[in-house]
Amino acid sequence: MRQRNRYAVLCLDSDLVNLDLLDTELSSYQSHFDVHLVTSIEDAHELLTLIGSVGQQLALVIARHSNVFDGGAFLIQLEQSRHTQTARKILMTKTNYGDIQAILNAVNEGQLDHCLTLPLAENVLRKTVKKELSTYIISQEKKDLLHYSQILDQQKLMRAHIERKMHSYRASFIHDFHELSDDDLAAQVIEALLKFFTESDETKAVRQYSAEHLLTKEGQANQFLWFIVDGHVALYKKDKLGQQCEVVRHGKGGIVGGMSFVTGECSFSTAMTLTRTKVIKLDRQVFTQVMHSNTDLLPLFTNLLLRHFNRRLQRSINTKLQLQKTLESLESAHQQLIDQEKMAMLGQLVAGVAHELNNPVSAILRGAETVTDKISQILQQDNHPDELSFGVDVFEKSRLATPLSTSELRARTKSLQTTITDRRIAKRLVQLDLHHNPDLLNLARVSPEQLSHRLHQLEQYQQTGATLRSIQVCAQRIADMVKSLKGYARPDNESYELVDLHEGIEDTLVIFENRLKRHNVIKEYGDIPKIRCMPIALQQVWTNLISNALDALPDNGQLQIHTSCKQRQGIDYAVYQFIDNGDGIPIEQQKAIFELNYTTKKEGNFGLGIGLSVCQQILAQHQGWIDVDSELGVYTAMSVYLPLETPVAQTST
Repeated sequence: MRQRNRYAVLCLDSDLVNLDLLDTELSSYQSHFDVHLVTSIEDAHELLTLIGSVGQQLALVIARHSNVFDGGAFLIQLEQSRHTQTARKILMTKTNYGDIQAILNAVNEGQLDHCLTLPLAENVLRKTVKKELSTYIISQEKKDLLHYSQILDQQKLMRAHIERKMHSYRASFIHDFHELSDDDLAAQVIEALLKFFTESDETKAVRQYSAEHLLTKEGQANQFLWFIVDGHVALYKKDKLGQQCEVVRHGKGGIVGGMSFVTGECSFSTAMTLTRTKVIKLDRQVFTQVMHSNTDLLPLFTNLLLRHFNRRLQRSINTKLQLQKTLESLESAHQQLIDQEKMAMLGQLVAGVAHELNNPVSAILRGAETVTDKISQILQQDNHPDELSFGVDVFEKSRLATPLSTSELRARTKSLQTTITDRRIAKRLVQLDLHHNPDLLNLARVSPEQLSHRLHQLEQYQQTGATLRSIQVCAQRIADMVKSLKGYARPDNESYELVDLHEGIEDTLVIFENRLKRHNVIKEYGDIPKIRCMPIALQQVWTNLISNALDALPDNGQLQIHTSCKQRQGIDYAVYQFIDNGDGIPIEQQKAIFELNYTTKKEGNFGLGIGLSVCQQILAQHQGWIDVDSELGVYTAMSVYLPLETPVAQTST
């Protein structure tokens, strides 16, 4: 007799053809689930009794609602038995009133997980069953999730399996290892590592070093983690005079390079062997392989690393001089952190701004040459006073006018050709905006040669005016960009001022104009009064938020800036929202992004991990804050709240 599976699936349908279809679709699950097919409510209840008597659990019910029986009512009744009440429930219906009512009844009773409409589309049933069984197994199976991964949603089951393992690891960190001494814990880790590398050591992780062998160097990148199996290693730190001072020694069981290996930062100190030393040297790839090979090793290593960091912290706390220096320099370090973020951001912006400045500067240089040439030609002309006055009028009009588009120039030229047959002369008159001048139109008919000569003289004035207009536009553009950069780089010893913060946002957008060309920017500014604040400090907030949004945007993305007034807990706030349509931020990361040294930037992208942390500190000085709202794959909205009436604040020092 075949051994029963732990879980069962029940299909209830009075239509034998449809029941046969269900049998075929569910055949791939019969290796892990007992599949039962019944055609009546009575048979279904009898089968449920049998399932309960043999200790099985009902995992999934597929019931059809028809004129023969009420499938929705049957699903509601499953709540009455312990072995059926957790089952996933699928109702198959046709789209008529009676079926809709059955669906509503099941939904209102909370007994419907999915509804399928007959006739079924291709693969819909298979996908739905796979999804619902995966959900059930994850919620009910406590021991062997991976047993079902071959027939169900493998990725979903694997993720749940890993999460459970991690939960188990977290629990064991406290309960299983706290009674072990540092030496015992280190011995267990080293024993497990040596066992792993005894079987295979292609990277020569286990190695011997002679005395005075350099492991890490202060201030340089480190990609390795060293476990000391035997011997001694000293750590050195440079003092203000550049002299190497020994700060600590590690013996058997010690860890070298742990902080820089985990965080990716440069080495805090220089590590050198004092004696012949045996070590286990791991890079990130090998470290990952080792941890995956033994699920018990990760919690062991994590506890050892935490203890290593804890001992390091204790040594720092017990050093009176170090503690005193930390207390005295706390405010200075805070300001340096803000300056570091600002300077790093400026460095990122320089390339784009330099590129943006190059275009108007080049245009100004070319325009200066053109103006010089045209003025020289004008001065050499022997003009009558009336003609000179006429030329000055043409100059002024071209200096102030907006250049014609190609289509408009073509249309006006074509219209003028009904009066003047010479298309070339007609086009030149339109370009000079003299196509309505009666004297010139008459001269075109009487003496085209004379008119052509006169137009040549007037074109010198027109080109001079148009070139000057271009120079003015380019110069203003440069002035706007320089003003924005100057304001951003200004020292932060500013006082509180009453300002319209929309101007600061506009200045920041000018800085990013080169990057914004590839995207769509929507600005919806509300009616917000001036706010008493430190505008230059807040400009750093705008810069960080806009920069982060641009980093997240896809090709031809959209950045929306929306401002409004809102009231929270009886206080009126100005709210400045920066909304991008990028990849979004997972819920579990939305709080962490404001922590120091945390960054979501991909490898290779700029990201110090201090930008949003500094922004929150700046806003805290204004009694404000940042809220984050995001949906994966849809958008991220960063909302800055600032009180409209800021309490009396002291000048920033």
